[in-house]
Amino acid sequence: MASSTSAAINEEAAPTNSKFRVLTASLVGTTIEFFDFYIYATAAVIIFPYLFFPTSTDPMTATIQSLATFAIAFIARPIGAALFGHLGDRIGRKATLVAALLTMGISTVAIGLLPTYAQIGIAAPLLLALCRLGQGLGLGGEWSGAVLLATENAPEGKRAWYGMFPQLGAPIGFILATGSFLLLGAFMSEEAFMSWGWRIPFISSALLVIVGLWIRLKLHETPAFQNVLNKQKEVNVPFKEVMTKHWGMLILGTIAAICTFVVFYLTTVFALNWGTTQLGYSRADFLELQLIATLCFAAFIPLSAILAEKFGRKATSIGVCVISALFGLVFASMLESGNTLVVFLFLCIGLAIMGLTYGPIGTVLSEIFPTSVRYTGSALTFNLAGIFGASFAPLIATKLATEYGLAAVGYYLTAASILSLLAFLAIRETKHDDVNSQI
Repeated sequence: MASSTSAAINEEAAPTNSKFRVLTASLVGTTIEFFDFYIYATAAVIIFPYLFFPTSTDPMTATIQSLATFAIAFIARPIGAALFGHLGDRIGRKATLVAALLTMGISTVAIGLLPTYAQIGIAAPLLLALCRLGQGLGLGGEWSGAVLLATENAPEGKRAWYGMFPQLGAPIGFILATGSFLLLGAFMSEEAFMSWGWRIPFISSALLVIVGLWIRLKLHETPAFQNVLNKQKEVNVPFKEVMTKHWGMLILGTIAAICTFVVFYLTTVFALNWGTTQLGYSRADFLELQLIATLCFAAFIPLSAILAEKFGRKATSIGVCVISALFGLVFASMLESGNTLVVFLFLCIGLAIMGLTYGPIGTVLSEIFPTSVRYTGSALTFNLAGIFGASFAPLIATKLATEYGLAAVGYYLTAASILSLLAFLAIRETKHDDVNSQI
């Protein structure tokens, strides 16, 4: 009786995080992570083919080689998910989030300091691939921890709303990344930009990482995981637990998130490459269109959270998959229209759909797993979906468009959307679940 009384007192005395600190920490951290990730995605199209893969006489081949290094991070992300997921489910969310942010940040700064192919030969693309591997490992652990930081601190009936704050880091990071390249291109010559200016966003990310660390180090553990610690219910090997006891949700969650990745990378990385190489747009002009269209991405994330709280995560996600499938049918006609207004509308629609599907996905993937393996489970599902839905999406789309035309890329998007729709049909509605009691 005395021990239960003592436990109750300890639970009551446990420090809590303020709403402002929770939401700021989850938003700032993912903003930094996605800024780092997107500056690589942009550079993989407009810079790295010329500086790290210049031996190819065919510009498209060099771009494909560069995009192959882009894919490395998505292959590394499930490894990062397993590694940081283990730490997050064993020692806590706070310490793991700090470690993931450092891994990502150091890798990104290192890219900005790399010598080029002209300076050290074949070692240059190998080092680039190694740094990209580090980015993938860090992001593999970052995203899930940020979502859990938000949702596990959320009051009842607000999990989808809290869960969309780390998702907002994606459009903000994209805007910062794209904006930085636009500014550099506007204020320096092309020669200076290709020589050293492209390095500035990578190196300057160190400042953002310092800010993120300062905020996260002030956090307390989430109430849900603190409950696991108090009851000594930590799982020895979370990865094994997920693979043996929750493999069904792992598969369904992975398939459900594929649409999210495909729609985004087709309307950003692939569209940027196709627009600047095949449609005659300058890099600055197309980046400006994408930058403005990203506001639709940001605006529709809160809307998706409102819909998910009102109608449920499942119904909202199913509806968005239907919209995405239909968008795939008009993908080619809009992108290759030759009309800048139509191309801009194409980007706005695609990124609005991305906002609708991306907003609730973090909440969905976290709620389908119990607290003791939630970090590992949600991280694995999201990052496995990254392999199937994003890692080779720009590469596959480029191949499809080159050999079969842009219509094939649209059908690719439609197929991915239908696949995710079927997975959401099989996932239970989690709106009314008490996630803090699911140990």
